[in-house]
Amino acid sequence: MSSAAVILALVVVVALTFDFTNGFHDTANAMATSIATGALRPKAAVALSAVLNLVGAFLSVEVAVTVTNAVVKLQDSTGAPAQALLVDQGQGLLLIVLAGLVGGIIWNLLTWLLGLPSSSSHALFGGLVGATIAGLGMSGVNWVGNGTKLDGVIGKVVMPALLSPLIAVAIAGVGTWLIYRITAGVERRFQERGFRWGQIGSASLVSLAHGTNDAQKTMGVITLALIASGSWSDTKSVPFWVKLTCALAIALGTYLGGWRIIRTLGKGLVEIDSPQGMAAESSSAAVILASSHLGFALSTTHVATGSILGTGIGRGATVRWGVAGRMVLAWFVTFPAAGLVGAITWYVGHAVGGLAGAFTVCAILIGLASWMWRRSRRAPVDHTNVNADWTAPDPAAATTPVPVH
Repeated sequence: MSSAAVILALVVVVALTFDFTNGFHDTANAMATSIATGALRPKAAVALSAVLNLVGAFLSVEVAVTVTNAVVKLQDSTGAPAQALLVDQGQGLLLIVLAGLVGGIIWNLLTWLLGLPSSSSHALFGGLVGATIAGLGMSGVNWVGNGTKLDGVIGKVVMPALLSPLIAVAIAGVGTWLIYRITAGVERRFQERGFRWGQIGSASLVSLAHGTNDAQKTMGVITLALIASGSWSDTKSVPFWVKLTCALAIALGTYLGGWRIIRTLGKGLVEIDSPQGMAAESSSAAVILASSHLGFALSTTHVATGSILGTGIGRGATVRWGVAGRMVLAWFVTFPAAGLVGAITWYVGHAVGGLAGAFTVCAILIGLASWMWRRSRRAPVDHTNVNADWTAPDPAAATTPVPVH
């Protein structure tokens, strides 16, 4: 097996690892409110979400095509064919993709450790952009597509990142206000019972939508790597084996459950009851599905968080703005931080060179991931204490386990 083939295999494995972390990092987007209100038991919720993520991954390839084409320029200034350009640069472009994935994974694990619902999507794009700039310069990034419309990083990634949470806040806020106005005369216990069933349906729809958007991002990255190696040439489609493995990886990660982030979204931002939960999930599903149809690689985390915040505003409930502020700060830091990690990793791999450089990059990933996992064991959060009372700004990162009340 040639060194290029080995590096390609490493890229595929690391890409599926990112997909796995995306799954458990973003489980909260669909199921945090249903778990917080008791509509679903924690283990049942993550199992249902995993199955629907698996199904959703096969429903579309629009986002995957966006990822394949939106970050790295697939043509030079003379319009050279994508495959010829990428194959000429060979292992260098595979190393860029590998380093970018490492940047995304490291940021995902760090924010999971801190219980912060940051964007897996922006971690991935940040890592890829940082590694691309390090390897090819600013001109190597596909910032504005073909120049006549915003099809590149700006139009397909940055703009949705800014607009989607605001849209979600507005939809969820109005929806929550309407729900409470319409059901004002209904006895509280009947409200809770009916809306809990509604939550199961709306949470299922968010899980399905998450599969149509987030699983495809890894599909796009693997397809880009296949094009770079000369193993694939169609920039508008995805090999079936790529769809299948990515769907399985994100479903497995979802089933694992990102309990730290589920706790923050379900208990830390605002106290949620069933009508709010249904409004939040319905709003999230609507925004995510519309964006997937248009090929926008938005952050499902931003949408879900915006929806939950909107329900608190719409109901007039107490919002923990300190927690919300930490989330927003993490959102702004995600893209450049993951980009910095991607760039540094690329420089290290490039300095070592060749196959040894690729293995060095993977060793860095394994070392940092192992350290963060061991750190998380100091204060475990799982299905047994995910709904414990929120008694501190950051109980998930405390030095002792969260008490169960």
